[in-house]
Amino acid sequence: MAEINLFLIFLGSIGFDLLIGDPKFLIHPVQIIGFYISKISDYFIKNFGENKKILFWGGLFIAISTIGISFSLGKLIELSYLQSRNHFFSGLLIFFGLSSCIASKGLITSVKEIAELIERKEINDQNKRLIKDKVQRIVSRDVKSSSIKHLMRSSAESLTENSVDGIFGPLFWIFIGIVFIKFSVYLPGPLSLGFSYKAISTLDSMIGYKYNYFRYLGFFSAKIEDIFTFVPSRLVLISLPLVSDKVNESISIIKNSYLDGKKYDSPNAGLSEAIFAYVSDIKLGGKSKYKNKIIEKPIINATGDNCNEEKIKLICQLILRLQFLWIIIFVLVFFIISSFI
Repeated sequence: MAEINLFLIFLGSIGFDLLIGDPKFLIHPVQIIGFYISKISDYFIKNFGENKKILFWGGLFIAISTIGISFSLGKLIELSYLQSRNHFFSGLLIFFGLSSCIASKGLITSVKEIAELIERKEINDQNKRLIKDKVQRIVSRDVKSSSIKHLMRSSAESLTENSVDGIFGPLFWIFIGIVFIKFSVYLPGPLSLGFSYKAISTLDSMIGYKYNYFRYLGFFSAKIEDIFTFVPSRLVLISLPLVSDKVNESISIIKNSYLDGKKYDSPNAGLSEAIFAYVSDIKLGGKSKYKNKIIEKPIINATGDNCNEEKIKLICQLILRLQFLWIIIFVLVFFIISSFI
């Protein structure tokens, strides 16, 4: 019965995130995780910035400690809930905790807002600065000198890549936790795995770079993120065409997306960008500026259209449709497993 309640809490948290997003009156777990990563990373860089070996092993300590603390906190809340016969306060913590692991509303709203500003407002210097500020908040590249066309592409690339890190990755691992907890309350559960994945994603976004100190400090964080996002990114690859109007072309779209996506250094980001690019028929990739250095990413869907507000809206719709498809699959799998246990 407790496992069913946990599953219902999970479904409720998804709905809460879609409707409300992150409540402003609560401290988001990412803020706490980010504060810890920032402080301990700054310590290693400040004191051992010239020692690559210490940075390398220090990065492993940062990764393990961040993930371990996040996992332990989630596990303690789960045990409190399961061993107190569904204590209301613990259940509430799980509800808000799971909701905080999923970023559907926040991600979609921020990118839609950028697209609407570009398409519906007169592009003067003041509006362009506002648009650049909003884009800079969701991308790691430098957009100070970007054209409107590049700002729109940057927003689309952020939306398609982060849909896995921010939505489908957490959904996958939270559901795995719900399955595990059916076998034993001491196995990793939905909140412990949800918090762990959020920690992994935050580590990668903060220190998982390939330049300067981070090449060594963030090595383990980037590799761990690659491992834990491997399966969710490929599930998105094969399932996204099923919720589009190109379902009859699924096999060729998946094949082309895989071929284009694997050109990227990341084993996951390229695939998630590529499948959305082919399904929505947009062209992604090309030149971008990172830390005063121009990097040219492989072109994805070379014959696709330039990104615009309508394409952004379509991608957002695809994300929501795919989320509902995954929920249906989760429900079916959960009750099939329950019938055998």
